Amino acid sequence: MPKTIEEINARIRSGQVVVITAEEAVALVKKEGPAKAARQVDVVTTGTFAPMCSSGALLNVKQSIPRMKFGGGWVTLNEVPAYAGLAAADIYLGANALPEDAPKNRLYPGLFQYGGAHVICELVAGGKVKMVAEAYGTDCYPLRERVQMVGLEDMNDAVLFNPRNGYQNYNVAVNLGRKQIYTYMGPLQPELGNAYYSTAGQLSPLLKDPLLRTVGLGSRIFLCGATGYVVWPGTQHNPDVPRLDNGEPLRPAATLTVVGDLKKMSPEWIRPVSMTGYGVSLSVSLGLPIPILDEEIMAQAALSDAEIMAPVVDYSEDYPQGTGRVLAEVSYAELRSGSIRVQGKKVPTGCFSSYAKARLVAGVLKEWIRSGRFELTRPVAPLPGGQGQEASHGQ
Repeated sequence: MPKTIEEINARIRSGQVVVITAEEAVALVKKEGPAKAARQVDVVTTGTFAPMCSSGALLNVKQSIPRMKFGGGWVTLNEVPAYAGLAAADIYLGANALPEDAPKNRLYPGLFQYGGAHVICELVAGGKVKMVAEAYGTDCYPLRERVQMVGLEDMNDAVLFNPRNGYQNYNVAVNLGRKQIYTYMGPLQPELGNAYYSTAGQLSPLLKDPLLRTVGLGSRIFLCGATGYVVWPGTQHNPDVPRLDNGEPLRPAATLTVVGDLKKMSPEWIRPVSMTGYGVSLSVSLGLPIPILDEEIMAQAALSDAEIMAPVVDYSEDYPQGTGRVLAEVSYAELRSGSIRVQGKKVPTGCFSSYAKARLVAGVLKEWIRSGRFELTRPVAPLPGGQGQEASHGQ
């Protein structure tokens, strides 16, 4: 008998909900089959913890006396520039932002020791950063210069805003060239010397709901230790890709735009990343609860690493030139084994996505739901290309 989100939420409130992680779902369905498992389980939790370059913080700084208009001027936080073209007190700090005097790749490969991601994480950890602002001044906002140490307590609002998160599958990066290269997928050794991937496979949120039946606009999520929400499809959202018979995409596909309250997040779940020769990024934790509404959702939530494939792409030529060529397709079981075969060669693998942390995210979200701290939301609209339920403004 199909369930509804409303029925599952009632079971959460009564303390009778049955929640398992996506990893546990793999074992359960293998033993019991999807039909029996769907009758037993109400929610499957997922998790990921990986660099999300398209990340940043929207900050509304409390006004000074006299007042000052940031918009049209410029603002730096610990010498990292923030975008000040929004309004009087709103600024946006991108995770990739670098100080003006950063050496970048002038001494190649650059080390990229500090940037926007580090500032964001210092704020989340309770620290203060030096804000320097200059503006042209107006009758209603006369102050032209402001220098102040600020923390999250000095902000009316602090929002983590990620316009692209939770990528549904992604490339495995290799290097066919003759010299080592430095990429956002890590340093790649020449002539297929190594391979890097950055997806949690059988724990990864959108890989456990490949047809986007349960996630949509308004979905409540775990985001960096706090509650967050899906507010839009992410940039580069492209669900129209080749798929396996089980629904899993064979190419990078769906993405999410997510937001959450930075003031409620924990340093344990958000970390800065310095990528040699590339830049600065932000490792973000995301967990998505999957309501088990029917047998098909249960079967897909229980797909294993062996049943999910990723494309292998050359980052020396094919990726930068946008050729679209895929060298091979390999399973996440192969990737996690420590090596894959590409063009007849055994290639060692490494991962930027922490499987151990993904497992912890799924486990924490499971406990939140079991304890009644976290209820599910029914999306107000499906994501483009998704097969979500009819939109509802209820929960």
